[in-house]
Amino acid sequence: MTEGPAHVPVLLAEVLDALRPAPGAVIVDGTFGAGGYTRALLQRGAEVAALDRDPYAIGRGAGLVAEAAGRLRLVEARFGDLERIARELGLAAVDGIVFDIGVSSMQLDQPERGFSLRFDAPLDMRMEGGGRSAADILRDEDEETIADILFHFGEERASRRIARAIVADRATAPYTSTLQLAGMIARVAPARRGELTHPATRTFQALRIAVNDELGELLRGLLAAERLLRPGGRLAVVTFHSLEDRIVKQFLAGRSGRGQAVSRRLPGEPPELDATFEVPRGQPIEAGEAEIAANPRSRSAKLRHAARLDAPARAAGDSLAALTRLPLRRGRA
Repeated sequence: MTEGPAHVPVLLAEVLDALRPAPGAVIVDGTFGAGGYTRALLQRGAEVAALDRDPYAIGRGAGLVAEAAGRLRLVEARFGDLERIARELGLAAVDGIVFDIGVSSMQLDQPERGFSLRFDAPLDMRMEGGGRSAADILRDEDEETIADILFHFGEERASRRIARAIVADRATAPYTSTLQLAGMIARVAPARRGELTHPATRTFQALRIAVNDELGELLRGLLAAERLLRPGGRLAVVTFHSLEDRIVKQFLAGRSGRGQAVSRRLPGEPPELDATFEVPRGQPIEAGEAEIAANPRSRSAKLRHAARLDAPARAAGDSLAALTRLPLRRGRA
């Protein structure tokens, strides 16, 4: 595969401050990627269990595993399966967990993966290489579902116009390449004056989220972290767009008690649940000017973090789960 420039971990100093790694601490890096956070944690003396659903990332990490001399275990798995992987590794509880959500610079720099608008490549976007690709979704789904994907996962205002064009074209020319799709979107929904990003950016984001169930995976990862962190253990989550950040924000608000109404309970209402996380104020944390200048990807990054309390973990809750999926309509289960 084609390799791009070295990956630069975003908000690294801030993530380390949030996790407070110490020699001998056991920390999970749920999104190994190019290993930036893991390497820094190892340098602080921590023992790391790292996960990544991308087999290419796992293969690239072999050198760091050898270098760590037994302090790094690297597993090909989704971070939503974190609790199961921890059991298999013999970890009953851990001291810290970090998630860096979304696509990595490494994946964007591999043209053949189909994540980027910069290259002409198959319209793939699968992090694991299995299951339906973005091209499959555009070929198989009906117009309303495609529009819903673009609107709810990409916040694309022209979702119905783009979906209509996809369905009209696919009978004779199905969308199979990145530049083919990007070119069509630039024609039917051009960028507004002053808009700096390519008009297809939101559509590509939406398709990638749908292909990889990224929002569902994020919620499963947060719930697994709540169950796996020991009291005093620390969670750090870096997100790159508003959908991800909204899920993390609402999860931590509800778990810390900030999302609960301050009112007297009515007869028959369930008792208020004890807080499971303490969330320091002053969040989200964003990159400073120097980091943005050195690493433009950090411009949209937001870090939220919290410390685990000793109250029992909870179920997801309907409002959180609803943020991860398309709205229900007739014909959709």
